[in-house]
Amino acid sequence: MCGFVGFSNFKEDISNSKEIIEKMNLSLINRGPDEQGYYINKHVALGHRRLIVIDPEGGKQPMVQKYSYGEYVIVYNGQIYNTKELRKTLEENGFNFNSHSDTEVLLKSYIHFGNEVVNHLNGIFAFAIWNEHKKELFLARDHFGVKPLFYTIQNETLIFASEIKGIFEYPNVEKILDNQGICELFGIGPAHTAGTTVFKNIYEIKPAHFAIFNSSGIHIERYWKLTSKEHKDNLAQTTEKLRFLLNDAITRQLVSDVPLCTFLSGGLDSSIITKFAADYCEKQGLPPLDTYSIDYVDNDKNFVKSDFQPNSDNYYIDLMNKNLHTHHHNIVIDTPELASYLEDAMIARDMPGMADIDSSLLLFCKNVKKEMTVSLTGECADEIFGGYPWFFRKDALESNTFPWSIAINERQELLNPFIGNKVKLKEYIDFRYNESLSEVEILNIDSKETAEKRKISHLTLNWFMQTLLDRSDRMAMYNGFELRVPFCDYRLAEYVWNIPWEMKALNGREKGLLRYACRDFLPGEIVDRKKSPYPKTHNPTYLAKVKEMLTDIMKDKNAPINSLLNRDYILDILNTDGKAFSRPWFGQLMTGPQLMAYLCQVNMWLEKYGPKIEL
Repeated sequence: MCGFVGFSNFKEDISNSKEIIEKMNLSLINRGPDEQGYYINKHVALGHRRLIVIDPEGGKQPMVQKYSYGEYVIVYNGQIYNTKELRKTLEENGFNFNSHSDTEVLLKSYIHFGNEVVNHLNGIFAFAIWNEHKKELFLARDHFGVKPLFYTIQNETLIFASEIKGIFEYPNVEKILDNQGICELFGIGPAHTAGTTVFKNIYEIKPAHFAIFNSSGIHIERYWKLTSKEHKDNLAQTTEKLRFLLNDAITRQLVSDVPLCTFLSGGLDSSIITKFAADYCEKQGLPPLDTYSIDYVDNDKNFVKSDFQPNSDNYYIDLMNKNLHTHHHNIVIDTPELASYLEDAMIARDMPGMADIDSSLLLFCKNVKKEMTVSLTGECADEIFGGYPWFFRKDALESNTFPWSIAINERQELLNPFIGNKVKLKEYIDFRYNESLSEVEILNIDSKETAEKRKISHLTLNWFMQTLLDRSDRMAMYNGFELRVPFCDYRLAEYVWNIPWEMKALNGREKGLLRYACRDFLPGEIVDRKKSPYPKTHNPTYLAKVKEMLTDIMKDKNAPINSLLNRDYILDILNTDGKAFSRPWFGQLMTGPQLMAYLCQVNMWLEKYGPKIEL
């Protein structure tokens, strides 16, 4: 796992741009604390920061392969999980290898397959390859966008980076917040529309897309999408196929030359990952698997049962560890840390995010990184298997908007009235919502429920899941730590996408089919446990702390947040401990304290990034 930066221009000689590429690269040092490298010629400059996971000596980047007809150079962030199969194919076609790194396999796969290489990859990846023979740059991103890749074009120069901050280190790239950016920040945020960012003229390569940049400009293509087709397997066949896909996805992702662990909450998803990983370690004669969980100071005293968080994790974590004989570590985060790392979490994302839901993961990874470099996590199972309440609740299904973000009127009211008169959040949200739904393929054979759930699944996979994947990548990589997400294996997603809802929600349960498939190898209490989301703090001192932080901001009438937001409404939010904003800001967890923390992050972002506001 790593970070990379670069720029390319076919009208000017950029070979004397070492200082610029070094400055861009330095901004990503957190993503790659172990090594750095550069490649510069007349038309392209590439920089790489490396987090060593596979083949310390053989995986150095930028990696160059020289042939009689020109050079091929790669900078790459990610992990290719079918490296072994690709390598065998390449060897059969006359390629030799100097390392066991997936970087060399990826580069030579591009040399062999050309632009079609993306159709042969199973993994999480973002990469750029300079093709000297064709005089063009090839950029690509994985199927679900687990790994990030941003770009802009300025004066015929393509500028790109793993994080937006890298692009801003290129001379004269402006930070502008326009009407669309405000809509993204306050109408969609902390999610975002694929391909866009909150900054004007700063874009991302969309998931499952590649781009070619040459003297003719930039050309972007989609190479993969979920396709609707009839599911012909019965329950027994479906269960068997699911178990195979789960085992294959998880075991492929256990390859590492550095210490590896799993995150274990005692929920169904992380327990499945941990079970397969622990069995793999035992079969390979490896030491017991290390597992990690997160908790908060005094959470046991302050936990309040709710529809979204029906029970705490500790009992179930102990049950799994006793069952699998793993080596468990419990990381306990204190309230002051959560609040003090809100700014770091914002910087990691380059925008306001999920408040302490972000900063807690950042701190969790920071602590795990002391002993580990890679972890597998159960992220994305809820999106793929239908685990969220909005798959079942009538009010959410009939909301005619993104069901995790239904407080549209409150979001509009939060804007400064002058800006609110020019920025119509609901119109923008409706446009993005309907635009997204228009992509859904409904089959004539789909039942009414399956058709309805295809729509909600499409929205969840392409919006909510993307937000959580962004969170996982940025918070982990800010600490030079790699998170892998086996449930995001595109083959698993392809298969589950077409399973009829009646089977997917077996016995009327969220993730009913997944529970059924795992009933023979997980404890019954884990299989039947009601979904409980990522744990957040219930300590009242956190509310007091973020309330104090936001109050201090509002005491300063020159605080930049006042140029964007409705000061009176923020004061109402403060005076009611967040209850003036009657519904969650986002998802299940971002309630009053998290909204206040989000507003603190907005002010931090305006101060740190200083975008020019254009309406």
